[in-house]
Amino acid sequence: MNSFHTRRRLMRAALALALAPAAGGVWAQRPYPDRPVKLLVGFAPGGFTDIAARIVAQKLSVALGQPVVVENRPGANGLIASGAIANAPPDGYTLLLSSIGLTTNPLLTKGAHYDPVNGFTPISLLAIVPNVLVTYPGVPAKNLSELLALARTRSSPLTQASAGNGSPGHLSGALLQVMARVRLDHVPYKGSGPAINDLIGGHVDISFPTVPTALPLVRAGKLRALAVTGGKRSPLMPDVPTIAEAGVPGYDTGGWYGLVGPAGMPKEIAMLLSNEVAKIMKMPDVRERFIAEGAEPIGSNGAEMNAFLVKDVERWTAVVKAANIQTK
Repeated sequence: MNSFHTRRRLMRAALALALAPAAGGVWAQRPYPDRPVKLLVGFAPGGFTDIAARIVAQKLSVALGQPVVVENRPGANGLIASGAIANAPPDGYTLLLSSIGLTTNPLLTKGAHYDPVNGFTPISLLAIVPNVLVTYPGVPAKNLSELLALARTRSSPLTQASAGNGSPGHLSGALLQVMARVRLDHVPYKGSGPAINDLIGGHVDISFPTVPTALPLVRAGKLRALAVTGGKRSPLMPDVPTIAEAGVPGYDTGGWYGLVGPAGMPKEIAMLLSNEVAKIMKMPDVRERFIAEGAEPIGSNGAEMNAFLVKDVERWTAVVKAANIQTK
């Protein structure tokens, strides 16, 4: 028997022994996982949320010795998939590749009836995904300071295009509005494509797309990049400062990807998954793929992800209230 199969058998046996006292011996007879694991994604195939899920699923399938099958359940900024995972059996066989909508949907959507912290078992924060503040070249502002000065002196607010209400781009603008004390008029679109097209056409003033989306347009001179939203500069745009560097100290936000399960999962299963995902996010090919999409690979443990979720809820609760964002 080769070393891989030996390691897999030892891992299953150790987990079964660990679970036996807490579960009356049931898990000793059925070591986890003994059948395929389902990984839900709240968005359609093709976007990086789906791609990230498939990268992790493929690697996790090898580590667990069972297929990890991605199932897309798109709709309502991930709300359909989040609702499904919140009501799934907490046995480790149904997981969710989550994003920022997990924490913001309850603040922005009347149909979100779940607790974003206590309603799930946090497993791992996979990556942070900063956005970039870009303008239509016709806007008379070549840096963030000039843009903020323009926003404060114009008789009408600057218009901000986003991929939709509650999207990372929308929230990045809302946070800037609150922290820099400027007025922005949010214009939601049905996806990033229409938003960027109208920005290029000069129908709106600014937007906060992902770095890979903006990069070719900035290089072509169709958009102007002013600052990135994360806590450090993007390796894809090293010459573009962060918003904090450019004049709004403490500003740091962006989208994210995380792995969660239903509330009440056995701690040993959550820990096993967390450990395996941490290894996956350190793999050179995985890191390279995430970085190419403007994402910063993390691979945290469950406790660290729980702390992240708590902080995320606190921040966006305050921003939604301060920016007077209305629930849809």
